[in-house]
Amino acid sequence: MPNLQNSGPFTQSAPAQSTDVAGVPGAETVEPPLPADPASDLVTLLKKAEDEAAELRESWLRARADLDNVRKQSAADISRAHKYAVERFAGELLAVKDSLESALAPGNASLEAIRAGVELTLKQLDAAFEKSQIVEIDAAGQKFDPHRHQAMAMVDSPAPANTVAQVFQKGYLLHDRVLRPAMVAVAKPKESSEKDR
Repeated sequence: MPNLQNSGPFTQSAPAQSTDVAGVPGAETVEPPLPADPASDLVTLLKKAEDEAAELRESWLRARADLDNVRKQSAADISRAHKYAVERFAGELLAVKDSLESALAPGNASLEAIRAGVELTLKQLDAAFEKSQIVEIDAAGQKFDPHRHQAMAMVDSPAPANTVAQVFQKGYLLHDRVLRPAMVAVAKPKESSEKDR
């Protein structure tokens, strides 16, 4: 049988087999790719970071300007609310003033005309109070409440002790807040009035 290794046109010497890769015969060593120029990567990364920082700074400045505008607008709204808080109530009182001026006009000299004008004015004032939720404190005969009543005196009274015996000046509430406490006289306890005798 002829030796086929050395004959024929395809006869070549067998290359030396490499055993560099994990000791596997016939495997060739693959060189790792050379790293790209690190300076160009750093320049690109730096440029990208600078762009992002500029974008974030611009967004922050816009947000800050918006917040400042909202703060200024809120302050202006609060200032207007304080300044014109009584506008509606003041409008209601204009009719009361007109009625008082009409009652005092020279042509209305009779006592009956003045009385009718004052009664009309009081009705208008009561209507204005009602629209603005201003309510009279009903103190007479009620138990003394230091939050709603201001005691001016302690008096002997047939009423139970610590109840309002007399109202000197009416009090008023605005919604549930005391505008002015009622000035009252409070009934003394029975035993203290007996000791005083």
